[in-house]
Amino acid sequence: MTQDGGSTTADTATPGRLGRILNAIEVAGNRLPHPALLFGWMALGVLILSAIAALFGASAVHPVTSERIEAVNLLSGEGIRRILAGTVTNFTGFAPLGTVLVAMLGIGIAERSGLLDVLLRRLVLAAPVSMLTFFVVLAGVLSSLAADSGYVVLIPLAALVFIAAGRHPIAGIAAAFAGVSAGFSANLLIGPLDALLAGISTESVRLVDAEYEVTAAGNWWFIIASTILIAIVVTLVTEFITERRLAPAELPEDIQVADEPAGDPTAERRGLIGAGVVTLVLLGLILLGLLPADGALRDPATGSIMRSPFINGIVVVIALWAALCGAAYGRLSGSFADGGEVIRSMERTMETMAVYLVLMFFASQFVAWFGWTNLGVITAIGGSQILAAIDPGTLPLLLIFVVLAAGINLVIGSASAKWAIMGPVFIPMLYLLGISPEATQMAYRIGDSVTNIITPLMPYFALVLAFAQQYDKRAGLGTLIATMIPYSIALMLAWMGLLTVWVVFDLPLGPGASINL
Repeated sequence: MTQDGGSTTADTATPGRLGRILNAIEVAGNRLPHPALLFGWMALGVLILSAIAALFGASAVHPVTSERIEAVNLLSGEGIRRILAGTVTNFTGFAPLGTVLVAMLGIGIAERSGLLDVLLRRLVLAAPVSMLTFFVVLAGVLSSLAADSGYVVLIPLAALVFIAAGRHPIAGIAAAFAGVSAGFSANLLIGPLDALLAGISTESVRLVDAEYEVTAAGNWWFIIASTILIAIVVTLVTEFITERRLAPAELPEDIQVADEPAGDPTAERRGLIGAGVVTLVLLGLILLGLLPADGALRDPATGSIMRSPFINGIVVVIALWAALCGAAYGRLSGSFADGGEVIRSMERTMETMAVYLVLMFFASQFVAWFGWTNLGVITAIGGSQILAAIDPGTLPLLLIFVVLAAGINLVIGSASAKWAIMGPVFIPMLYLLGISPEATQMAYRIGDSVTNIITPLMPYFALVLAFAQQYDKRAGLGTLIATMIPYSIALMLAWMGLLTVWVVFDLPLGPGASINL
């Protein structure tokens, strides 16, 4: 067993070869610039490309309006004036920006009060022995609401819980890692990722349909079903593949497992009761606004719930729920001394968003400039004509896109960065073939999730490896990769199967969102 390709099984050849291949991918991936710089260079590339395309008269005929669309040169005098005038509004008006920041303000209160950590911990510790793996994975999937807390809190906790149950700690780490990372695009509730991707999707589809809007709830029904699917698949892989490969654990002598978590159980219980009361009150108010035919949360013109202020503002509702529950928990449990702590938790959350803000500045310029050039529309029309001639059908197109997104995810880790690049090309292209932006977005999310756990370029990959090395000092890159590959393959096949069912039966992806236009 070696550090660069170690394994806890007798069969070390395959993990060793795999480790060397992925090391090469890591070296190549590390040569890419910072994502913000990548967008900056791409934006400059768009300027040059627009001049070349305009010089050669690139154009296309819009299949709906029959209007001829020509490439626009942004290096012309008019183009430069537009860039200077639009830089600030490109950033401040970028669809993902406001929704994600609002969501994080509320979720940040819940996270920093300790509410989310307590809920995750109690969910795992309360699980019956026979359902332990399932609940660990389910908690991992749900942890995406708390940004990256699942990596830091749940994964090491899962190892300790598995030890307490007499099971291998690395199996617990693997199950939690698969739930947190490979299941990042699934959940029972709408989270910041839904708002972020929906915003980029809206910007992308408006290249061909200026009125279309992708809501944060556009994939809600599908991600709910995905949550259950992921929990089942990861549980089966853990119990029938991972644990059977692992040698009996020889734990270091300094590893101690406590029967109860640290902290004041009485204070935690008091805080949870307060958060529960807030949840019930807020739920009652929501029902009061939705159940009556003329409810305040329904569409005032049609009375619809699907296209109502409630659905359109679901991110605000969730942020408000998280903020009120977090404030109640923090105050009653003692983690917040006063109201000022609530505000300070929001401030600290915004401090962590600095990297995101810088990235979004460059991404917003790239997306706006790309749209101004008309290159996205021209490419989409040309690509859709080719695909229409081949006529592979909705399902093959979406499955091919899943595989493409999964492959790109091995070298570009940021979900938003990839979608900001791919969305403006693929959403209009598939839209013109009758496939909804919500369906294209969901196919992307599947591919973007399943390979997170097998690429060293994922930011938390090294952290998870460090957790594993606490229980097996010889564990290396190949150990973790070899352990996680079955999850990646099983999840891709199962998730693509679920997408197939959705397409075949033409099920709604979310409120008011279908697969076909």
